[in-house]
Amino acid sequence: MNISKSVELFNEAKTLLPGGVDSPVRAFRAVGGQPLFIERGEGAYLFDADGNKYIDYVLSWGPLILGHAHPVVADALKQTIDKGTSFGAPSALETTLAKLVIELMPNMEMLRFVNSGTEATMTALRLARAYTKRDKIIKFEGNYHGHADMLLVQAGSGVATLGLPDSPGVPKATVQDTLVARYNDLDSVEALFKEFPGEIAAIIIEPVAGNMGVIPPAEGFLEGLRKMTEEKGALLIFDEVMTGFRAHLNGAQARYNIVPDLTTLGKVIGGGLPVGAYGGKKEIMQLVAPVGPMYQAGTLSGNPLAMMAGITTLGELKKDGVWQKLENAAASLGSDVKRVAESAGIPIQQTKVGTMFSNFFTEELPHDWSTVSKCDTDRFGKFFTAMLEKGIYIAPSQFEAGFVSTMHTPDVIEATVAAVEKALKLL
Repeated sequence: MNISKSVELFNEAKTLLPGGVDSPVRAFRAVGGQPLFIERGEGAYLFDADGNKYIDYVLSWGPLILGHAHPVVADALKQTIDKGTSFGAPSALETTLAKLVIELMPNMEMLRFVNSGTEATMTALRLARAYTKRDKIIKFEGNYHGHADMLLVQAGSGVATLGLPDSPGVPKATVQDTLVARYNDLDSVEALFKEFPGEIAAIIIEPVAGNMGVIPPAEGFLEGLRKMTEEKGALLIFDEVMTGFRAHLNGAQARYNIVPDLTTLGKVIGGGLPVGAYGGKKEIMQLVAPVGPMYQAGTLSGNPLAMMAGITTLGELKKDGVWQKLENAAASLGSDVKRVAESAGIPIQQTKVGTMFSNFFTEELPHDWSTVSKCDTDRFGKFFTAMLEKGIYIAPSQFEAGFVSTMHTPDVIEATVAAVEKALKLL
């Protein structure tokens, strides 16, 4: 596989961008080798600067649920861009997308669009503190909620992938009110409420963890959090930036029948363009400026291109049978990979929720950060390299989720499984 152009581009990028990338995990530090520079995407495929073709299971880290350059989305964007790229003023597209989101996630009675998942989670927590008049928050080991200072504590995938401390530059005072519990462990949450009675504003959680690989909630775990927050007067925030429309068409909250107070979204609702959103009960959202005193603003919030991509993407997902085909594709991939792994005698533990999946190189089925961290990352790195050489692009980290799109047809899945079988034999 010739990647000489990618090598050349990376060497140039390293002189201009820290590490040659604009997001750390793209640098392939955890798996070794040379990051690929992508020239274009089409359907289920990526094409690098050297013309190599790959089946893509990263899908821009989740947003491209319809695949790359979906013609309906592309056509809608072409029509929209002729009218302007940004207005800094309201447009009807914001209302249209808001209606679609609320239709699919009715627990969000009102919402506000922002520009990223990080912006959505940090603002949802500010809102929770304003509403409860409390300062402390609870997050979970291995859950990532963006790179805001107060959330870079036991933060999962990106930090873990590079083996870094959570981050220099984060003042101790900034995280002194961030409490950390163990995912899938209600006792650890209860202990924090006992230690800090009347001080905890909210629990924020990925209802299905996606930033330590895909780790589903244990039976009764989310229900226990809902009961506990109601009893203690704290809010429950579901970070569905990743799981929104991927764990279930109506979000993880529908899959597990839990009603959070606030929800954060991103990725899929922008159809591949930068976007985020936070929303929930109207009583809480009425605190947001200009109606209420909690301030938040954004120059490009509600950007017309992002709104149109989201409108078109959710419109396609709502069509009969579309989401079920997505889930079936993920299930088919999982069962076939399990079969070839067992045949090769390679210990792989699989997790899958909806259209998200992970394959862990470990003997024990992971259920929290401590079990995830025992995975064989060296073996994963070798697997990653072998898959890349066979034309399959997976996330360059054991701790990231994989995704399927509507373009991952049975023949694409079949080609992927054939590559997995060959890659595992090399291990």
